Amino acid sequence: MSVELSLRHRFGGFTLDAAFAVPEAQVTALFGPSGAGKSTVVAALAGLLKPDDGHIRLNGRPLLDTAAGIFVRPEARRVGVVFQDARLFPHMSVMANLRFGWRRAPVKADEARIDHVIALLGLEHLLVRKPGKLSGGEKGRVALGRALLSSPELLLLDEPLAALDAARKAEILPYLERLRDETRTPMLYVSHSLDEVTRLADRVILLKQGLVAAEGTVFDLLGDLEFSAATGAPPYGAVFEVTVEDTEHGLTRLAFAGGTLVVGRLARAKGTRLRVRIRAEDVMLAREEPRAISANNVLAATISAVHAGPEGEADVQLDCGGAKLVARITQASVKRLALAAGVPVFAIIKSVTVDSRILPAPEV
Repeated sequence: MSVELSLRHRFGGFTLDAAFAVPEAQVTALFGPSGAGKSTVVAALAGLLKPDDGHIRLNGRPLLDTAAGIFVRPEARRVGVVFQDARLFPHMSVMANLRFGWRRAPVKADEARIDHVIALLGLEHLLVRKPGKLSGGEKGRVALGRALLSSPELLLLDEPLAALDAARKAEILPYLERLRDETRTPMLYVSHSLDEVTRLADRVILLKQGLVAAEGTVFDLLGDLEFSAATGAPPYGAVFEVTVEDTEHGLTRLAFAGGTLVVGRLARAKGTRLRVRIRAEDVMLAREEPRAISANNVLAATISAVHAGPEGEADVQLDCGGAKLVARITQASVKRLALAAGVPVFAIIKSVTVDSRILPAPEV
């Protein structure tokens, strides 16, 4: 494991009591409502807070051990931090901001590495500008570059997109994906946005009232009704990995654990791995295999659980060859079709609803 931590810290009536690990070369999302303790964890990892009790180890190296009296100062931790407000130096150019992170690094990158980071984040045309002349997305990319050039063994991203509008988020998300795929630096990504988590994370840790309420892969948790119950949110739907099989007649076939999905034509090579999201509202259920219908996807599945939802709705957990699906239907339909755990069904999914939610999968 790249990072192992166990922390206990009290603020007035609130107590953080959490233990988890961040695996090497993965993005771990720390997810939860405001006040759950996410930023406290980030502050402890960065060395900006000394917890009452606990330990933190980075690649086996102790950064904190309250029992042994160990507390490594922030600048010696090799932990890069990106906050939501970027925190760039307004009087410095973009290049000077980037080199500030480089100068403070315990292990300095060479000039080729600096050039690579600049190219990776698309900063070549911004180097002489001051932060006041940058958009929110551009500031975020510079903050990422500054953190990377500090040669971190761990990168902490504390809600880096929270202050951006939808257009700026769309601008910076592809750079975060490139950062994940090309640098292989383990990241702890703090967010309250399930869209960001779905797109970027490999693992999810749910913090609730200072405790770890759930932990697992993005594929296992986000398609799990217990996770949505723990977050107090409606089910997010299914998230799973697929592989491009072929494209013909304007359609692309995607192989996954439960069979094959047919979607609108994708400009992707055969063998490309992708990450797919299917919303719970876009899944219909049938007790018998339907024939002569327009939907291209009819998948055999078994019901794992049925949860009653608000306003006459119901959420149905499905096991489709090991892949988790969720269907949101009415309670009247549950009763009419006699749906219950263990009942075999067919999940019906229109191609167009899958196509609009294709997301890149991380490389291994």
